[in-house]
Amino acid sequence: MLTRDFPLTLLSRTEDAGLNAAAPPEQRWVDGWLVRYNAGKAKRGRCINALAAGQLPLAQRLSLCAEIYRAAQLPLIVRVTPFSAPADLDTQLAHLGLPRFEDTRVMVLARGMRSGADEPPRVEAVDCQTFAEVVGELRGSPVAQRRAHAERLRHAPVPLRGFVLRDADHQVVACGQYTLESTMAGLYDIVTAERARNQGWATRLCTQLLQQASADGARSAYLQVDADNHAARALYHRIGFRDAYAYHYRGENRLPPSGAAALSPPAHTTA
Repeated sequence: MLTRDFPLTLLSRTEDAGLNAAAPPEQRWVDGWLVRYNAGKAKRGRCINALAAGQLPLAQRLSLCAEIYRAAQLPLIVRVTPFSAPADLDTQLAHLGLPRFEDTRVMVLARGMRSGADEPPRVEAVDCQTFAEVVGELRGSPVAQRRAHAERLRHAPVPLRGFVLRDADHQVVACGQYTLESTMAGLYDIVTAERARNQGWATRLCTQLLQQASADGARSAYLQVDADNHAARALYHRIGFRDAYAYHYRGENRLPPSGAAALSPPAHTTA
């Protein structure tokens, strides 16, 4: 799904920026597919991005990718976007029996970025390790995922800045980060502490992140949010973001048990 509210060039640039922002150290190319296999929580860092049609039959490419995920003890997951190649990739994956999950919306803010703060900044900049620990604590992520997250942030190919927001008792109530590629900012890991939800902290955090990003030269922004997260999407709409395009995943929506093989499509199936 591509909206007509934004130029196609902007949406294509947004997709590129999102791929760069999520780039982990663990990735390789397989016949036109960018295969990522980071052990962190974010699926963007451990999925297949089908960027070119390639030369091999689909099933053969999937089998090659399955070997990578099997070795990494991760499930095989394919991210399907309006830019995926071949154009009928989603249909072919469905015919192979790969279930669909996690519909996601990419939202874009093309106007309204400003550098002047309405109130003194209350966000606190933190380093990659600290940010990964804060996010992991708020999400309840295991230690291994926190370490993988911190490693990915340290090796990010684009500049990024992590921030926490604290209440009057100096307790963390929310956190978030933005990446900056040219004049485009991407908001990531916007998380509010469970005890502090529905109190306006996320709105304040996002507003100040955008102000900081604008001061750093951003003129537009994007973010990615679950389609079913209606509360978050309403918040982003109020700030000025609009739906730009959608993507989803196909494959196994879970980590395999220790020692188990990752999903491997039938070897005899042809595309």
